[in-house]
Amino acid sequence: MRMENHTSKSREFLNRDALIEIYEQYSPKLFRYGYRLLGDQSTAEECVADTFSRFLTSLKSNPVGPDNVQAYLYRIAHNWITDYYRRQPPISDTLSEDILDRKNGNPHTLIGEQMETERVRQALLNLPQEQRQVIVLRFLEEQSHEQVAVAMEKSPQATRAIQYRAIASLRRMLLEPEEV
Repeated sequence: MRMENHTSKSREFLNRDALIEIYEQYSPKLFRYGYRLLGDQSTAEECVADTFSRFLTSLKSNPVGPDNVQAYLYRIAHNWITDYYRRQPPISDTLSEDILDRKNGNPHTLIGEQMETERVRQALLNLPQEQRQVIVLRFLEEQSHEQVAVAMEKSPQATRAIQYRAIASLRRMLLEPEEV
């Protein structure tokens, strides 16, 4: 009986329609997560593609699949982003395509918005890895403490403590006068 459950669950994950549904549900979220941490559309797309490639590879070796697909995919994406930054320093792009695409905006306002966005992104990148992950998952991906805890393999209380320290660090970084 137990073997049948594993078999039916593995068929569920290896079923083409189920995999398409997983991709359609999570790829936009993973893209936003990657884009916020990487700041580049093509690199974020590469992250999503490699995340799902790694997910499929893991299903071949463990056809039962993970208990929590969302947490598993975010963990894969987070590890990919961490590896990316280990391989090369981040490249800052001060004039992104979305600013250039806004036709009716005041250039001073648009550039100011982009500079502030870049300043916040840089502050996030300066946080320790755990703090950055909690902030992105909680506030940018709008996940609950429980969801973040599962994704990070920690208790909800631990993620709350990490979040508290991260917000305090961000506040210090963003409220300090910028050096000119």
